[in-house]
Amino acid sequence: MTPKQKRFCLEYANSGNATESAIKAGYSQKTAYSIGQENLKKPELQKFLQELADQIASAKIATAKEMQEVLTSIIRQELYEEVIVVEGCGDGISEAVTKTKRPSTRDAIKAIETLAKMQGIFDTKTNVNLVIPVFSGEDNLEE
Repeated sequence: MTPKQKRFCLEYANSGNATESAIKAGYSQKTAYSIGQENLKKPELQKFLQELADQIASAKIATAKEMQEVLTSIIRQELYEEVIVVEGCGDGISEAVTKTKRPSTRDAIKAIETLAKMQGIFDTKTNVNLVIPVFSGEDNLEE
């Protein structure tokens, strides 16, 4: 893969436009359309573009560690969220005001449950063993 082809792939991964990517990579405007289409058909470039797409996709997905960090922040009351509250201003007039608040107790409990499930601490399956008593010897009883 040439340096120009690599630049083309990097540009294409960002824009999705082959002609524009060819121009930005240094190809002439006259040949940019045909070069862009040719580059997209080359197996080596297709493989590199797939690797770039995989990297971009995985960067958008939160890791388990990131999820656990956010849940822990909720539990520890370190995060704040904005809520809209309607407040009275007097004379029957009210207005919407944005306030910052910490997570509620309900949010913290939900975060604890979710984190415990992620870490395998909390068993979501409840096994109940029922023992049904069996009485015998009824035939020997006197009435």
